[in-house]
Amino acid sequence: MGEADTVLLGAIAGVTILLGLPIGRLRAPAPGLRVFLNATAIGILVFLLWDVLTHAWEPIDAALGDLRTGAGGIGPVLGYGALFLGGIGVGLIALVAYENRMRRPVPAAARNAGPGSMLATELDGRGARHWSTARRTALLVAVGIGLHNFGEGLAIGNSAGQGEIALATLLVIGFALHNATEGFGIVAPLAADGDRPGWGFLLLMGLIGGGPTVLGTVIGRQFTSDPLTVVFLTLAAGSILYVVIQLIGVALRAGLRTPLYWGILAGMTAGFVTDMVVTVGGA
Repeated sequence: MGEADTVLLGAIAGVTILLGLPIGRLRAPAPGLRVFLNATAIGILVFLLWDVLTHAWEPIDAALGDLRTGAGGIGPVLGYGALFLGGIGVGLIALVAYENRMRRPVPAAARNAGPGSMLATELDGRGARHWSTARRTALLVAVGIGLHNFGEGLAIGNSAGQGEIALATLLVIGFALHNATEGFGIVAPLAADGDRPGWGFLLLMGLIGGGPTVLGTVIGRQFTSDPLTVVFLTLAAGSILYVVIQLIGVALRAGLRTPLYWGILAGMTAGFVTDMVVTVGGA
């Protein structure tokens, strides 16, 4: 399979994240529906947290097996373990620092600065400080999902590069279904807060969340690297963990427990059901 065809597979897997984004345009949903949408996002993210940690642990598990049988030493175990814990720590603490920075007052000079392009304005730290809490949460979700989708792209590219076209195609189908639910996870905090963003913001979140799938596909076609995979997956896990904690806090403040629990169950169910397709593909 040529490089252009491989990139196309990555693009197909990543673009479906856009399918769930229009939910962010809902107009002031009822309180119960807000909590349910927020909780569904939590359920999806809890599944993703389990998913990325499971895959990130595989090289450590293999190294432990080699150590037990005498086929390997303690070095790989310590190395992968450091990457695993370090990635989670950086992914979690970096977002804590980012959120604290966004809460600082904006200098007068920054407030009076003229707007740039849509992409530059949305991504610039000065502009992001003017966002609502829901929009900043959506950005953090998109970043975590983007790191996760980079790992998915690596799997697609590796399969295509080895000529396993049937496997690569099944992975694309499964990951495309996954990304459709992930798009909903990005915008659910917006719908839950009654924050109705513009299409430019939604497209930007889709680019951040789905774009890394294509990048991972290109890199995965050229080579595979267990350390690189562990780093990106654990960074994703740390950032997802941070967002889950934030969303749970929002849900508990609403005081509506029944839609909270049903929403979490619905989100986790969506994650596990779509994962079945990937498992059938042999991933």
